[in-house]
Amino acid sequence: MNRVLLIDDDTELASLLTELLQYDDFQLDAVHDGQNGLQQALLGQHELVLLDVMLPQLNGFEVLKQLRQQSSVPVIMLTARGEPADRVLGLEHGADDYLPKPFTEAELVARMKAVLRRYQPAQQELGDSLVSAGVEVNIAKQTALWQQQDLQMTSAELAILACLMDNPGQPVDKETLSLKALGRRLMPFDRSVDMHVSHVRKKLAEHLPEVPIKTLRGRGYSWSAEVVRSS
Repeated sequence: MNRVLLIDDDTELASLLTELLQYDDFQLDAVHDGQNGLQQALLGQHELVLLDVMLPQLNGFEVLKQLRQQSSVPVIMLTARGEPADRVLGLEHGADDYLPKPFTEAELVARMKAVLRRYQPAQQELGDSLVSAGVEVNIAKQTALWQQQDLQMTSAELAILACLMDNPGQPVDKETLSLKALGRRLMPFDRSVDMHVSHVRKKLAEHLPEVPIKTLRGRGYSWSAEVVRSS
């Protein structure tokens, strides 16, 4: 059973989700303010965090910002429908995905399972690594390293990097990256993939003189350096 932390001041929603999600093999713990939610998330006892934007004490963005300084636990932001700026800001702060309110239980569970699949890959893939330009990615171990230094990537960022490196020199369209990184089809006007690629570039740019991620107008992105697969 996966243990999930919900940080949301809507007590009725928390009670409902606690009851419903148990049937999908999730144990939900709920905290109703940002400060206590951050403290609970930092304990490392949960596989996933559901984080609302509007919270007392600390808002969701500040919780996420502080959480990302110490933890790479996957986070799904819960945002108000019609507030695209909130979604972009959540991704900028390191959220793995976002889900607009109101949402259905089925949609929530689908998003949760998609994120968790990236953190709990099949055991038979544990030995596969991709190495290029001093960067080593192992999607099954959820690691992205530069000269053995952890690049501190979220699951979505790591999945995008692995997908690009797995297809060196080839264009990878945004639809494919969305399916690989977010577990869902790309929606119109959805900037999630672009935001995650931007974050990957920034983290690589801290170590590489030239980041080998190329933008191919109308076709997506590509990894331009040679890649070696090791096991």
